[in-house]
Amino acid sequence: MRTAYSVENVRAAERAAMARLPEGALMQRAAAGLAAACAGLLPRVYGARVVLLVGPGDNGGDALYAGARLARRGAAVTAVPADPGRVHPGGLAALRAAGGRLSAAVPDRADLVVDGLLGIGGQGGLRPAAAALAERIPPGAPVVAVDLPSGVDADTGEVAGAAVRADTTVTFGAYKTGLLVDPGAALAGEVRLVDIGLDPAALGTPAAAALEDADLPTLLPRPGAASDKYSRGVVGVVAGSAQYPGAAVLAVAGALRGGAGAVRYVGPAHEEVLARYPETLVGRGRVQAWVVGPGLGGDRAAEAAQALAEPVPVLVDADGLRGLDPAVLRARTAPTLLTPHAGEAAALLGVPRADVESGRLAAVRELAGRFGAVVLLKGSTTLVCDGRGPVRVNPTGTPWLATAGSGDVLSGLAGSLLAAGLPAADAASAAAYLHGLAAGRAAAGAPLLAQEVAAALPAAWRAVQGS
Repeated sequence: MRTAYSVENVRAAERAAMARLPEGALMQRAAAGLAAACAGLLPRVYGARVVLLVGPGDNGGDALYAGARLARRGAAVTAVPADPGRVHPGGLAALRAAGGRLSAAVPDRADLVVDGLLGIGGQGGLRPAAAALAERIPPGAPVVAVDLPSGVDADTGEVAGAAVRADTTVTFGAYKTGLLVDPGAALAGEVRLVDIGLDPAALGTPAAAALEDADLPTLLPRPGAASDKYSRGVVGVVAGSAQYPGAAVLAVAGALRGGAGAVRYVGPAHEEVLARYPETLVGRGRVQAWVVGPGLGGDRAAEAAQALAEPVPVLVDADGLRGLDPAVLRARTAPTLLTPHAGEAAALLGVPRADVESGRLAAVRELAGRFGAVVLLKGSTTLVCDGRGPVRVNPTGTPWLATAGSGDVLSGLAGSLLAAGLPAADAASAAAYLHGLAAGRAAAGAPLLAQEVAAALPAAWRAVQGS
């Protein structure tokens, strides 16, 4: 699992490292890693035109020292300070000694641009002078950000004003939360971690974490020789309506692919469901988890309330989210999993949708705390929060997932994992991971249908299981 940390925790770990290392050692390690990454992105270093956008802080120093290393290898390095009166003195001296130069203007051409304008302490977007430099980055020049793109909030991924869009971000010591969460993640490009010798224990508790393929086998259910369809779990699906029968079909499709032994459907779309999936049980009965809400319409609130009254895990999605009472959810003894998209999250919180989109981390934490539930916030960065541990960030997916019905498949899949016995946060995280992986495989760079995501789930499951 890839873990990310708050600025406060990273700063504490850096202070601990600096106390036991020679002065300047951390910056030199960072500069060496940055220079190596830059060199790897250039067809050749000798003769390459490298432009450094330099702020007054340590990120500017990292960029200058890295530029000095590149200059010693024959690159033509030009540093452009945002504030000529505040440039890291040691870094500037090293660059000049290596043959680099200082300029008041960004050159018209560059083979590589290094963004060292702001560090992890920067907030509120770029100031005018720095923004003016970022606007003059030569078109087509690859951009490497130092630690994180300037203008991105390192703790939240929020972008409050002008910011740099990087092709590659070279981050030091530990991942920062803002590199994993949109909109900041979308500006970071490929993220490369450089080890500068921070003590993992000194970093403390992660603020966020992203699953990796190796984490999935420990989460996904695997039947044993004595398993039967009931011991593997039965998931109930309350979904669909006369207007939206397809939502029921898609939710059942995801549920059938999710590891539970059986799927029980309750709703008016039973003919459509059985025509597509004759394996489905129809009508109420004993279940180990419920999925409530996809395509439900506005006249079946009583069925949603009935599911929430049962002492089993319940996933609530789509129409089931309307008018949810936090007191009802907080009084439940069994886990509740909410799976809103940004618009639904905004309605639950009583804020504009734009506030959720720009502050996804704050929104998912607020929802989890207010409703006493695990929350899976869908979107360009899907987040899972249980209100206690690190927020989980889903790294898989494709923009083609923004298609009708894909959320219904995800709900069925996550509900099935709940019925199979996974804790709500694990069920949500594993479902989002598999769902995104399946979508990427099914799309292969082209538009896809939600039913194709469901059909690709077995291949995604096998891929992460290594079989």
